[in-house]
Amino acid sequence: MSQLSEHPIVERIALGIEYFGHGFKGWQRQPSAKPSIQEELEKALSRIANLPIEVVCAGRTDAGVHATHQVVHFDSPVVRNDNSWVRGVNSQLPDQIGVKWVTRVDDTFHARFSATARRYRYVIDNSSTMPVIHRNAVTWHFSPLDAQAMHDAGQALLGENDFTSFRAKECQSHTPMRNIHHLMVRRIGDLVVIDVKANAFLHHMIRNIAGVLCEVGDGRKPIEWVKNVLAAKDRTQASVTAPPHGLYFVDVDYDDGYGLPKGSRSLGPLLVTPANHLFE
Repeated sequence: MSQLSEHPIVERIALGIEYFGHGFKGWQRQPSAKPSIQEELEKALSRIANLPIEVVCAGRTDAGVHATHQVVHFDSPVVRNDNSWVRGVNSQLPDQIGVKWVTRVDDTFHARFSATARRYRYVIDNSSTMPVIHRNAVTWHFSPLDAQAMHDAGQALLGENDFTSFRAKECQSHTPMRNIHHLMVRRIGDLVVIDVKANAFLHHMIRNIAGVLCEVGDGRKPIEWVKNVLAAKDRTQASVTAPPHGLYFVDVDYDDGYGLPKGSRSLGPLLVTPANHLFE
């Protein structure tokens, strides 16, 4: 019996959180991998509740991956006001993690299983010299990238497909089938941004897509190659896995009836620009 089961549940809470993943071993709490985002959030929530709190997230992220709009839920055995769940929890969190909003939901809501789609952005600094200030917030690719060619190539991945060629070998999903709703690539100054929305994602799927599209973007492979990689259903036919620090979890879709805020349309402080409407 868990510690939580010893206390009656008063209410189910949904939180929107953001985090900078550098220095963390990923989202998931693991005894052998510290620190994790989940562990730090649960510790902070437990301090505010004065009882153990366990959270469930919309989508687990790997070590070094960031989030601007991760959604979690937990069952609280105590009543606390919104200020406590936001400002109070934030006062207990490390600087790289923050709660953005809180919403009370009914017990049919589940951060993972109620989600109908997830959205990620992969951000590439395509300047000739390695970035210093934002080194752990973007992926650097020094050779010039043709963003339009990357976009055109990525359209071969739309719809429901077998993404075996884009999944990590340690992926634990029972099926390689996923449905990509949109995939857009745009250049904003020196930044090339890959924006992908799907019902769900396989382990390393976005980073493997980014690796393949970069080979098209810098001219090493033709646009048609991406379609061939998908059809091969063979991870060895694709490219290297792109680094984690360019990847951002940016939004989750739920039924409007839950009343949850949507993710920001901006791409974060690095990308505050009128061109952001391209990704709406």
